[in-house]
Amino acid sequence: MTSLIDLFNELVSAGNGVIWGKLLIYILIGAGLYFTIMTRGIQFRFFGHMFSLLRGSRSGGEGISSFQALSTSLAARVGTGNLAGVAVAIYLGGPGAIFWMWMTALVGMATSFIESTLAQAYKVDHGDKTFRGGPARYIEQGLGQRWMAVAFSVCLIIAFGLAFNSVQSNSIAQAMDQAFGIPTWVVGIVLVVVVTPIIFGGLRSIARVAELIVPIMALFYLAIALFVVATNISELPGALALVFNSAFGLEEAAGGAVGYAVAQAMMQGIKRGLFSNEAGMGSAPNVAATATTSPNHPAAQGFMQMLGVFFDTLVICTATASVIILSEPALQDGDSPNGIQLTQIALSEHVGSWGASFVAIAILLFAFTSLIANYSYGESNIEYIAGERRSRPAVLVYRLAVLAMIMIGAVAQLKTIWNFADLSMGMMALINLIAILLLSPLAFAIFRDYERQLKAGVEPTFDPSQFPKLADKVDSSAWPTPPRAESRD
Repeated sequence: MTSLIDLFNELVSAGNGVIWGKLLIYILIGAGLYFTIMTRGIQFRFFGHMFSLLRGSRSGGEGISSFQALSTSLAARVGTGNLAGVAVAIYLGGPGAIFWMWMTALVGMATSFIESTLAQAYKVDHGDKTFRGGPARYIEQGLGQRWMAVAFSVCLIIAFGLAFNSVQSNSIAQAMDQAFGIPTWVVGIVLVVVVTPIIFGGLRSIARVAELIVPIMALFYLAIALFVVATNISELPGALALVFNSAFGLEEAAGGAVGYAVAQAMMQGIKRGLFSNEAGMGSAPNVAATATTSPNHPAAQGFMQMLGVFFDTLVICTATASVIILSEPALQDGDSPNGIQLTQIALSEHVGSWGASFVAIAILLFAFTSLIANYSYGESNIEYIAGERRSRPAVLVYRLAVLAMIMIGAVAQLKTIWNFADLSMGMMALINLIAILLLSPLAFAIFRDYERQLKAGVEPTFDPSQFPKLADKVDSSAWPTPPRAESRD
């Protein structure tokens, strides 16, 4: 039995090595650059417009608003990776890894726009004033490949719905145990008790909780980071120079290790950036599809999800990096602690002993919101696989399984399952990237339609009849043809 488990672990590790080390990173970056070029730098040209959409983003009627969908996707994106992942990137790749995280986020914003716009275009009416959709829907409807859609859904349920929730509960339990001495089993029980009414309340309940917690936790964390920067403002130019010099190997030029240093900085920065912002993974589109958009156009939620990538990596990850890089240089040496311990020690150096406790509380909030958001991704895909008739019992079984994984994850480290979850996430990302690359001409057309209406000085509205490839596949309840629609060919 042990030999079988060892063989399984070896196969999973080999699969992760191929997918994450040789395929996925390059495809994700390549796709992001392609989408950036084809939209003529959408993330730069429409940077201000993204923020202007926040003004009307809370108007979702009885359904889920654009802001709630953004908050839910941020709840999943902003997790322990923003605290521990950044520290690991700096530890393994040097300060230059942060520069490559920024670059990854910039191209990832275009990818996020494409996948979320497609999710909106192919969304379906759920019958309760909300919508459902995501990669599974646009793969089946857009490409006509249900087997591929089901494969994506299964991979997402394994990774986000089950395994990653055990990772998040384990992070919370360990942080509470180390900071306050609370037994992990107690933390597990409390998590199950708190999470149960939220997930049994459905996606609308999750969106309301995310809308409340995510902005507050992000603002508090950013306030601490800004305090650290303000109290070390004289060292900021040197820290920025360190990031850029390390990114291009200028620090190591004298030692002849430029190539290796740059490769490490790029690999760690790109990998951690992709893990953190999830652009192209196919996760965020599941919640992007649930929104009632304002303006009433698929591209509007595409812009909102671009904001999610911006806030996650270019704001929150940068905040963590600032705390670490502005600390004592010795903390960034190879013999120092890495991961969350590095973040805790660095913050304690700036603000005192309570810094470690603050990081523990931040982990609690970041990981807790990830728990409920990850659950929501899985629920949408469970409903897709089960179909309308069998969805209710299937969702009930899924909810119980999620609660069990939260409890188990709090008291045990399930490294084999977590490694398999990485493989599942890699597979779902590959499937999603193939789909959005094939469907990108439609996404580009939808974007041009939105841009054309903006330039004409009117509020964009979506008329699916103007898109021949979409007209007979769209859910008319989700996207009714607007009255007296004018041709936009």
